[in-house]
Amino acid sequence: MTLTVHPVPGPGAEDVVVAPDGSVYTGTEDGTIHRISPDGARIERVARTGGRPLGLELFDDGDLLVCDAEAGLLVVHVADGSVETLLTDVDGRRMRFCNNAAIAADGTIWFSDSSLHYGVAQWKDDFVQDTRTGRLVRRDVDGTVTVVLDDLAFANGVALSSDEQFVAVAETGARTVVRWWIGGPRAGERDFLVQDLPGYPDNISRGSDGLIWVTIASPTDPLVERLQTAPLPVRKLVTRIPEALQPKPKRTIRVQAFADDGTLVHDLDVPDGGYHMVTGVREHDGRVWMGSLHEPAVAVLDRGMK
Repeated sequence: MTLTVHPVPGPGAEDVVVAPDGSVYTGTEDGTIHRISPDGARIERVARTGGRPLGLELFDDGDLLVCDAEAGLLVVHVADGSVETLLTDVDGRRMRFCNNAAIAADGTIWFSDSSLHYGVAQWKDDFVQDTRTGRLVRRDVDGTVTVVLDDLAFANGVALSSDEQFVAVAETGARTVVRWWIGGPRAGERDFLVQDLPGYPDNISRGSDGLIWVTIASPTDPLVERLQTAPLPVRKLVTRIPEALQPKPKRTIRVQAFADDGTLVHDLDVPDGGYHMVTGVREHDGRVWMGSLHEPAVAVLDRGMK
């Protein structure tokens, strides 16, 4: 396996999505959406959202769905760079942390709102305090918006099964990926695609191989695990101490891939390689593209497969 890092002009290339022609899109913390050529040699600015873009998805027409933590659910028209707002409020309340999404074949959008209390700049507060106010939300093609699941432990990545019988949503704080069954005999049921992950999942996505790819942004931290079960005043106190003294994500480059029945198919744990905190993943034709909440770059892992 070969890891290649492609710098982008801005920190925090949090997610990645790959177009049919192999071009890669990412968004950085200054609100810019970038397009990167398949070989990483060319980078161009596509648009500015005015907020903090996180999760990215492609519509069939080539436009981008952007989960912007500050501006809401957006459409970026890549031909001219214009930005259209689809949604800012859910149940009459402005979203604090629109995070990641998946688009069904019929145009239904499933997306996560990570916290009712904290925005992206304070993600550690929600994570450590374990507020469990994350939500999985559905936007129908007619614009109807429905909260499907709530009380999630920092709702994060979203992906659909290959047959769209279930939607999966990562719970970063609980180290699980939850399944919500959409169709078939189990419609309306909730269970797990996977539990007890070896670290804290961030974005997830369905690859061109049909598998659900899950980022492991940081290995399990015993201190964080203890804090999450401590009394609430203790958890709040920890998030108020100086940043330098707070628990920090450990450096790692790790992604896993699961079949729709929860079987682990791939576990790619890569030496540091000058990159860390993988928060976005997209498998495309045997290559695994990755984004990071902190790195001013995307990375690609070439497994020598097609």
